[in-house]
Amino acid sequence: MTTDTGSVLARPESGPVTGIRGADQVLRFPGIRYGTAERFAQPVRADRHTDTVDATRPGPICPQLPSRLEPVYGPQWNEPPQSEDCLFLAITTPDLAGNRPVMVWVHGGGYVTGGGTLPISDGGRLTVDGDVVVVSINYRLGALGYLVHKGVSDGNLGLYDQILALEWVHDNIAAFGGDPANITVFGQSAGASSAIALLSVPRSRRLIRRVIAQNAPTLATLPTLNEALAAGPYFAEAAGGDLTTLPVQRILDAQARTGQWNADMSPRPGTVPLRPALTDPLADPETNHRTFRSEPMPDLLIGYTSAEGRAFALSAPTPVPEEAVVAMSRRVFIEPAHEIGQQVLDGCGAVFLYEFGWAPMEGGLGAVHGVEMPFLLGTREAWTDSPMLGSTDWATVEAKGRTLRQSWAHFARYGSPSTAEAEWPQWNGDETSVHQINW
Repeated sequence: MTTDTGSVLARPESGPVTGIRGADQVLRFPGIRYGTAERFAQPVRADRHTDTVDATRPGPICPQLPSRLEPVYGPQWNEPPQSEDCLFLAITTPDLAGNRPVMVWVHGGGYVTGGGTLPISDGGRLTVDGDVVVVSINYRLGALGYLVHKGVSDGNLGLYDQILALEWVHDNIAAFGGDPANITVFGQSAGASSAIALLSVPRSRRLIRRVIAQNAPTLATLPTLNEALAAGPYFAEAAGGDLTTLPVQRILDAQARTGQWNADMSPRPGTVPLRPALTDPLADPETNHRTFRSEPMPDLLIGYTSAEGRAFALSAPTPVPEEAVVAMSRRVFIEPAHEIGQQVLDGCGAVFLYEFGWAPMEGGLGAVHGVEMPFLLGTREAWTDSPMLGSTDWATVEAKGRTLRQSWAHFARYGSPSTAEAEWPQWNGDETSVHQINW
């Protein structure tokens, strides 16, 4: 229900919360707690409350260092505070009544940066154009989410956070006008890989009807369990103290030093520690390929941009030749997308595979990793200074993005991104059925 002040009261099973109705008429609940967790411990569901909780302010994001892709995406605007107490989610919905498809957003950032409660993750435009409920989640990052060290942490805590958030959504989203039986998990980059990982865990897979994976990187950059265990003692030495009580800045500093150590010492160049460890049921550590179970496959929408690698070349210490950028894009993003799509096809799931080739007419950085993001999520203010948009005006982003948002929502609702404005072929395993988004 709403009041004259524009506040909104929802009554999920977890307890009543207040949100706000924006000028766009979207109902927003940007600060709902879904869980709690002690440092390096498994997350637990937040206690049910009977008093009304104010959820009108964005929940804090996980502690993190600056993103190496800030020169591509631009600086964060109106960033919430950082805190280890970060297991919050944000909800946007057209109305509290109804039974709409639910789209759960898992943010990217290389497992070390980002947040679901950041303005770039705001789901308002997707909610309006797709008539869907959008949920954006925070989860633990870097060492706090993925350290593997005997006696301290078993690792993959960030993924367990995501599973807990998904369970909260399933049990509570009906109070926000969402259908708990129709949940699509969608994510970008590390968030896309996380969305796929959730399919290999029975606890979360049973809750997921469809998956959208944008710019999902190869699993070859993730450590095996043995590699993660090898990095643990180095991290502990770099931190220099009781890991359960050290100030968070010491944790972040040790995290950065561990990354450099791994770059110098790793027998598999390109792997990165303090990320999800490749352990069953996440993936086969021998082949680094995703291993799905025997249940029927969900529908999958998966894709990449035409110049994925250019975003990472910009942050390299020395110039990267264009042919190396092309090779990296194919090896790390394009070929893995085809491999994952083929696994879903083999499991009799429907697959739609796309290549996003749009780039600004003037300025910008080409069709780089994540360039489709401003067309799907986030506020105008959040993307105003984004270098990858070049001189593109916001009216153009809005007009072109509306088609994309409608396709994403149509897929969540019906299992196909085809709309009256954009016809998509179902992918059959070859290049001719890859949908081209060039506008």
